[in-house]
Parts: sequence; C-alpha cells; structure tokens
Amino acid sequence: MFGEDEASPEGSRVSQRLAFAAVLVSVACLAIVGDPPTAPQARADDAKPAAYQKDILPFLKAHCFTCHGDGKKPKADLSFAKFTDDASVAADRKLWDTVTHMLKSREMPPPERPQPKAEEIDAVTAAIQGVFDRADATAKPNAGRVTMRRLNRTEYNNTIRDLVGVQFNPADDFPADDVGYGFDNIGDVLSVSPLLLEKYLTAAEAILDEAIVIADPPKLTKQAFDKLRTGSTATASELGKVVSFEAGEYRVRLTVGGEHVGDEPVKVMLRVMGADVKAFDVTATADKPEVIEARVKTRAGTGRVGVAFLNPDPDKKRVLHLKGVEVEGPFDPPPVVYPDVHKRLMAHKAGVAPREAAREIVTRFATRAFRRPVKADEVDKCLALYDAAERKGQRFEVRVRAALYRVLVSPHFLFRVELDPPDVAPGTTYQVGEYELASRLSYFLWNSMPDDELFALAGQSKLRQNLEAQVRRMVKNPKSQSFLHGFAEQWLTLRKLDLASPEPRLFPTFTPELREAMLQESLLFFEAMVRDDRSIPDLLDADFTFVNEELARHYGIDGVKGPGFVRVKAPANRGGMLTHAGILTLASNATRTSPVKRGKFVLDQLLNTPPPPPPPDVPELDDQKQLKGTLRQQMEQHRANAVCASCHQRMDPIGFAFENFDAIGAWRDKDAGGAIDASGVLPDGRKFDGPAGLKKLMRADKAAFVRCVAEKVLTYALGRGLEDYDRRAVNAIVQATSKADDRFSALLTEIIKCDPFQKRTSAEK
Repeated sequence: MFGEDEASPEGSRVSQRLAFAAVLVSVACLAIVGDPPTAPQARADDAKPAAYQKDILPFLKAHCFTCHGDGKKPKADLSFAKFTDDASVAADRKLWDTVTHMLKSREMPPPERPQPKAEEIDAVTAAIQGVFDRADATAKPNAGRVTMRRLNRTEYNNTIRDLVGVQFNPADDFPADDVGYGFDNIGDVLSVSPLLLEKYLTAAEAILDEAIVIADPPKLTKQAFDKLRTGSTATASELGKVVSFEAGEYRVRLTVGGEHVGDEPVKVMLRVMGADVKAFDVTATADKPEVIEARVKTRAGTGRVGVAFLNPDPDKKRVLHLKGVEVEGPFDPPPVVYPDVHKRLMAHKAGVAPREAAREIVTRFATRAFRRPVKADEVDKCLALYDAAERKGQRFEVRVRAALYRVLVSPHFLFRVELDPPDVAPGTTYQVGEYELASRLSYFLWNSMPDDELFALAGQSKLRQNLEAQVRRMVKNPKSQSFLHGFAEQWLTLRKLDLASPEPRLFPTFTPELREAMLQESLLFFEAMVRDDRSIPDLLDADFTFVNEELARHYGIDGVKGPGFVRVKAPANRGGMLTHAGILTLASNATRTSPVKRGKFVLDQLLNTPPPPPPPDVPELDDQKQLKGTLRQQMEQHRANAVCASCHQRMDPIGFAFENFDAIGAWRDKDAGGAIDASGVLPDGRKFDGPAGLKKLMRADKAAFVRCVAEKVLTYALGRGLEDYDRRAVNAIVQATSKADDRFSALLTEIIKCDPFQKRTSAEK
C-alpha cells in the first residue's frame, strides 16, 4: 500500500496519493451537487386591502401605461399589463425595486412627460413597499441555505496557519478562485477542478513535511584526508581541511612533522571551525611524523580543521608538514531539538502505547480541522493508515503523518460542511448548531477557523449568548485584517488596480510603487473606519487618510518620508474614499478620465443601483471622432442620442463631480485648455458642485448608502447572493444599525444576529 520503497516516507506519499485520489473525487461531486437556493415563499395577505388595484394601478395608468402598457412593443421591453394584483407584484420584487428607485430619483417618467407630484410618488412607493411588507409578514420563514462550499485560497492559507502553524501559504499555488456577486467566497461558484485536487494532495505533503520533523540522531562517522599541504613560518599560514560537522563531540587527529631551526620546536595551535582548541609542540620530522589529538565539542556546520604557527619568524624558517587530518564523531550528540509546531502537533500523554498516543494526536487534530467534535469512526479511518505504515516498519512520526495527511485531504476539512439534521422536516427553518455558528463567525470576521475560545463557547452551548462580546473581541484581533482588507478590496474592486495601465507618456509618475501605495491607502482607511467604530457614512467624507512618501508626493502633502504609511489629515480637496487615487485610477481610461466609469462605480458599488448594460450598437466615446471640445462637451453630444440618454443622465453627473482628478487621481484645474466644470444635476433636480457637493448629497440620503454597505457585507458574511426572502432581514439590520448612529459595530453585530446568519432552511424534498 505504501509504494515500492515501503519503509520510506517517500514511498508512503505515493500510496497516500493513490488512496486519496478516489476520496477526493467525492469532494468534487459534493461541490457540484450543492443545494440550490430555496424559492421565495411570498404571497399576498387577502385580509388586507388590495394595494395594487387601489393605490398602484391608478398611478401606472396616469403616468406609465403610455410607454409601458399592453402595446406590441413597450419601451425597454417592460409592460405593466401582466400585473393584476398584490401577489403578482410580490412575485417580481426585483422589477418593482427598480420601479421604486426610478420614481424616487425622478428618472421616470422621462422629462418630456407630465411629472407626478412628490406626494403621489411617496404614496405609490409606500404602497409598493406595503405589498412587500405584507407578503413578508405572512410568508413561510426562509433563512436560505448556502451551497456546501470549499475553502477559498485565503481561507485555506489562514486555516492552515491556525491549525498547523506553518509559516508559508500553500494555497498561493492553487488555481484562482471564481467570483460571484463581487466576492470570492460564494459557495455557488467555488468549483473543484482535477488540478485543484492535485494541488490539495501536494499541499498536504508540503504542510506536514514542514510541521513534523523526521530526524534521527547523527551516526558516528570518520572523515579522513591525506596528501595535504606544507607551510613555513615565512608565510605564517594556517594549514587544514574544510570538514562538515553535526552537533556533538569529535576526536580530531592531525598527522604532522616539522623542520626545525635551533633547539626550538615548531609550535602550532589546533583550530576547529575558527576556535583555538589546543597548542602543541611538533618534535617529529617529516619522514617520521607524529599524531596530535584532541577532543572538541562543536556546533553543526561546516568549517576548517587545521593548525596555525605560534612562533612565526621570517629570519628563522621553520617548516610544517601536515600529512593527514582525521575527524571522528559525533560522540554523545545532543538530543534532536524539535520546532514548536512539531511538539504541539505530536504532544500526547506520557507513558501510553504508541497507537493510543496516535489516537490522541489524530483526535485533537481532526477535531480542530473539521471544526467540530470528531467521531470515533472518523478517527479510525485515519488510524487505518497509521496501522498500514506500522506494518511496513515505518517509524512513529511517519505513521502519524500518514494519519494526519488523511485529515488534510478530507472533505470535512476542505469544505465548510453543514448538513440538515435527520429529524428536520423539508422546508423547515432551524437554528444551526453552535459549532456551525462558530465557523460562520470565524470565517466571516477572520477568514479562518474558530480559535480555542470560540470552540470552548460552542462546546458549552454558550456562543449565542455571548455573540456581541465575541464580535468586539474578534474585530480587535489582528486576524480580522484578513476580512477588513479582503472585503474592502473586493467591494471597492481594488483588485482591478493590477489591470490599470495609464499611458506612460501622459502619466510618467505612475509607478508600481505608486500603484501599491494607492491600494494600501484604501485598505488601511477602511480598516481604521471599522476598528475605530466610525459611522458608516463617514466612509464618504472622513477627513483623514493614510499615505507614504510616494503617495504624499502624489497628493502634494509635505513632511512624509519613507515607504511606511502614516495617518494624516486629508487635503482640503479630498476626504473620504471617493477621492482616493486608487479608486479614481481604476475607474479611468488609459489616456483620460471616464465620468461614465466613475459614475457607474458609485451606482454599482456604493448605491447598489447599477445601470443596465449599454446597447450593443452604441460605439465607445473614443470611437466617435465627430465629438469635439472638452470631455464634458463630448459627453453632452453623446447623450444627445436618445438611446444613451436614459442611463447617462444617472451616471454622467456623478462622474463629472470628479473631473478635477486626472486619470491617476492627481488634482488638476484644466482639461483641454479650458477650466473644469465639476458641477452636476441629478435626475431628481438636485444640484451639486464637485466632489464635496456630491458627498453632501449622498450624506443627506445616507440610508441608501448604508443599505448598500449592509447588503454587501451580508453577502460576504453568508457566502451567497441575497434573495427576495432576505429583504426582511436586511430591513431589520439597517433599522437597528440606524438606531446606533450607523456604526460599524452595530452593523456587524446585527448581521451576525440575523436569521440568515444564525439559521438554515432544510432542503425541499
């Protein structure tokens, strides 16, 4: 079973790979089979007034049916004729969410049509919301269910660090993780390929090679050298030979003879690895040499063994003949010193039989690796490899390593497994167990496995009653940086900075070092906002940032030296993440700014109201050579196309707020020789001037921004996209966070307390 060289660790690895290839095929199957999201359970409440007929339909007839009625070609392929009652409205929430947004923002009806009064819009949007609220109140509870998902690369590296303690990142060599809903921890897209299975096997070997030392005491050896050199006092040279040593005591013999002047013999010093050992008088001659000998304790390493003259005298030449060097040892070597990670993994009760010691080691390791109490039969399966290795004569450490290898390639380690209890009826919403909750919590806030405190609380069934204290503790822990940076990097699409390639001729100051500084500024800024427990809207206009010398020079900030980052007061023309150079750069083109990309970034990432994709037959602005003037003037000409106007009236004004920042986020006052106009008018008629004016408007409507952040963080925390049945949880999270001044601590706590995080709905049969 352990390969051709059955008694060697290398032979065991070959057989382990063969044995586990079949096991890991099941991992791919489990990932592919995953549980689909449960369909929403919405229905109208017949006991309530029919809001559609009474409050919604009259508004549609007055303001919408002309373009979106039952005609043959309704505009935007949207017809309201198919909606007849509250139930049909509740069944298509995504569409009606868009309708509500378009009405509130005054993007519809179009400007050329009669405009409804503000109170009419308030009434119809409230009616639409009422339909949803009543449907939610009467719907069957549904907390959703996440497809059983494998650990992504970040989670794997962090888990191995906390489980084993090795100081390298084995998953860096894995294939890149796919992205869904903007994040790389979404269960539905974390597929398993044959290449990844092979990488799992290789990683497990490398991890255990690093963690468990297979060391034998050094064997007694004799190293002998002859035909060596001759030296004289005229050169005062040291004669000898470079020898390899293990730590321990050695017997050193040198065969020497001399040629003398007068009565004084040749005096020499025996030296080993640069240290003086013993002085000798050499009285023998070259033709009848003598042996000088000494015992010496030395460290492991490579160094010279030889002799040096103690009585050099250029006027009286003495000659020394080194005939041979012999080094024997080590005698009584010191015991092997094992690294801490080895001692921690291999720890067991003293005096027990080897197999019982192995059971203790494997049980402890598998319990932590599987993130729950391990079953006896699971340990037995691992110990079967221990037994097979023992039959082949393998030493204890190799036998244990084979058993732990089985743990590291188990689906229960590689996947976050949550199974419905056997006694739960189909479609039932139930609380997940405390160990599952501990894993949900730790992989949300740490991207890693639970620590001892979380395990202990889960084992005592006390984790739920201590959640708020645990959230505070975990956010303060340095391990939370993985979440804070990973979430910010993906939410703000900062990974696209790697793809940014500003034209070097136009932007010669854009260097790899500046690119990295831009990224770090935004990550450190978001981390500080959460750790300082600031209000979420402060992300838009906080008056501080982080810079090093490179970025400070880019911003025109004096007094910052070196590559390290320091917290500074933001310049007057900046403040908040919207004016971070990295975000402005990734939302630009190679040769110029892009109001469209910058406006779309705000709508997509900060308001969660993305515009529809452009029609396929509309050319890029840069391809429209007939457009002239400043970029604003060209965009105005572009919007003259009616097909483009509906979307661009949302994106362009927002994007133009940042026109004073060039394509790499540096401040400028002119474009194409003319003064920059950074003013704008939103579709609802609100006006602003520059980024400060836009941020003020976004602050005034902070609820939309806070809701967007809540939805993004909840998506990341759950590892799945949000469904209609999550609306009630999102509303509760936003409302509770608002009562706590929109602070990040409240947001994180409310997410962890919500039903989608705490519960799971069993699969429908």
